[in-house]
Amino acid sequence: MLPWTVRRTRLPLLSLRCVDCASASATTGEGRFRVNANGKLLDVWLLARCVRCDRTSKLTVRSRVPVGSLDAAALRGYRDNDPGLVASTLLDPLVAYRNGFALDWTGAWRLLGPAVPLDGGWPVRVEVGFDDPVPVRPDRLIAQGLGLSRGEVTRRVKCDVSLRRATSLGFSFTVLAGD
Repeated sequence: MLPWTVRRTRLPLLSLRCVDCASASATTGEGRFRVNANGKLLDVWLLARCVRCDRTSKLTVRSRVPVGSLDAAALRGYRDNDPGLVASTLLDPLVAYRNGFALDWTGAWRLLGPAVPLDGGWPVRVEVGFDDPVPVRPDRLIAQGLGLSRGEVTRRVKCDVSLRRATSLGFSFTVLAGD
């Protein structure tokens, strides 16, 4: 069995319409939070920047929460713009839902692992693991890893998950001999 690993190379882009230039993509760049205190209540935003015009938008992370309800580590992470906290906030589906954006993972991941010998003994079994929750379609991932077309992948690969439905969970597949 050959091991493959999917690893995130950068944070994904946000599918978020800009109010100035109508671009459909934004980025968090290195990731910065804005924290605003109003009395004993706290607002926390993640700043996103339009990829075309550089306009900054605020994505609500916390709204009007009592300061005492946040643990010290989270508060310090917001203040220090902790990259791990930026990534976990951006990947949180509730934050995406509340702010009305989707994540665009195009070009934000890569496949690591040994090459599969397509001329050797058949069948070949491959185990795919994910270091980060990167949603990819198995047919596209396998086609990229094997250097085959997606049609060829459909004919030659037997998989324990749907090939056309995005997944971010580990799976395995078997490559069968070509016709």
